[in-house]
Amino acid sequence: MLSIAALYGFKQYLPAKIFTETGSTKNVVVDSLMLEASEGADSAVAEKDTLSNTKISFQETNGVKFPAETFEDYKGYQHLIAFYEKLMQLENTQQGNVRIAYFGDSMTDGDMIVKDLRSSLQNRFGGEGVGFVNITSESAPSRSTLSHSFSGNWKTQSYLNVKNPRKPFGINGHVFFVKHDTVSPVWVKYKASKLNHLSSLNNATLFYGRSGNTKAKMQFIVGADTITKKLSAGNILNTVPVSGGDVKSFRANFIAADSIPFYGFNFDDGRGVHVDNFSNRGNSGLPIATFNTNLMKAFNEKLGYDLIVLHYGTNVLNYGSLNYSWYEKKMSRVVAHLRECFPGVAILIISTADKSSKYGTEMKTDSAVVPLTLAQKRYAVQTESGYVNLYTLMGGNGSMVRWVDDVPAYANKDYTHFNFRGSKKISDLIYSQLNNGYEKYKALRGGKPLPKEPKRDSVFQVARPKPVQPVPVSKPATDSFKLKPAAQPVKKPAQPAFKPAKPTVPQPKVNQKPLEPVTAPVIKDTANAQ
Repeated sequence: MLSIAALYGFKQYLPAKIFTETGSTKNVVVDSLMLEASEGADSAVAEKDTLSNTKISFQETNGVKFPAETFEDYKGYQHLIAFYEKLMQLENTQQGNVRIAYFGDSMTDGDMIVKDLRSSLQNRFGGEGVGFVNITSESAPSRSTLSHSFSGNWKTQSYLNVKNPRKPFGINGHVFFVKHDTVSPVWVKYKASKLNHLSSLNNATLFYGRSGNTKAKMQFIVGADTITKKLSAGNILNTVPVSGGDVKSFRANFIAADSIPFYGFNFDDGRGVHVDNFSNRGNSGLPIATFNTNLMKAFNEKLGYDLIVLHYGTNVLNYGSLNYSWYEKKMSRVVAHLRECFPGVAILIISTADKSSKYGTEMKTDSAVVPLTLAQKRYAVQTESGYVNLYTLMGGNGSMVRWVDDVPAYANKDYTHFNFRGSKKISDLIYSQLNNGYEKYKALRGGKPLPKEPKRDSVFQVARPKPVQPVPVSKPATDSFKLKPAAQPVKKPAQPAFKPAKPTVPQPKVNQKPLEPVTAPVIKDTANAQ
């Protein structure tokens, strides 16, 4: 009783935010690199933003130059030109592929947000398959885009808590080893969902690393068939296909596979857009700096990435500091390392979303949200990366409270994470900004000839595209997040195919070059007012 009386007596002298007021977060893990980096930052004072009044100009890239931007409204479309160029080639020719690596934390756990972004891109540009999937995953039970199960005799090392792994971490930040077990088999099983573009396991291929083991085998069980394949582990990165085509499900048994580092399976049809979800609960993004450069180059050689998305921040808000200069500097080094690992790749930074904490008796935007978004924007500008301010896109100050209180709700009662409905809205916001930049790029591109494409596959032969006029936009209301439907609804094809449509334009006059029609529908940007 004396303690309670003392607490009430001293309440007026205590900080407004002293205890966590939100519900418990399931399986929260915070990476060790962030714990080390954030030491001593809790008591620091927020630094003055020296870029707040800066006008950011760009240098021409491949004949295209976006208008200058203010720091406040920075999006960095100029730095996504390499990605936009690949999209335009894909849209014009209906051939080739574009691949995105989406790195995130618990916000993308279970393929949340990413699955809807993948769906939007594949609806427009084509593509079949869920992409790269781990050997084991803590989020497997909650993933709706794939049925994934595995035996309990796997040993996992993660870059969140292991500094010196037995073998280098894969592109997913993990490395998996079989536990020696003479009785129980070591296995993993995958089954395709019934979702659009994900109804098959396309070209299922195992990725694994180097080992001196020469006796290892894989036993693939596909329906009533059993296929046994030897695992040759002589290269830094090795692959073996499950079968010659698409399957609905399979089980893989690992036989005498001790000491071999396994990374996961890839599922894609090799055409259109593919998005890999590399989510890790508790990740700040800093562990990416531990990637082995040579191994990442080997992954890039086989998969070929055009865009890397870094969607972090949720786990960096938990320490009460308003000074994120340490995070800004370290994430700048992460971006530099990624460019070394994946030469020529475009990079997109997505800021933290709004998060609410209890001040007194009221839930309000956490005081650390805005300082962190500014730090994320600063390192995006400094590293010449694209930037999505998720905090402002979802409504800014107090928006998380509105998303939780809305009926139906769009976020969970922890005032941090989105539910499936909210994840779809967030995906639409991100897609809308990307699409806005893409349409502006096509308009700036005009009828200029395309540069040769040295990366992967064959060089695309593309006719001069018809100039695209900028799409007029108007600022939506705070709660308006829905994109307008495409001019022509996209129907699920019976079989994935990328055959150019027959030209519908009339024959050109003499001395005029024919225009190649763009058959893919254009989605107008209505969700992003800027």
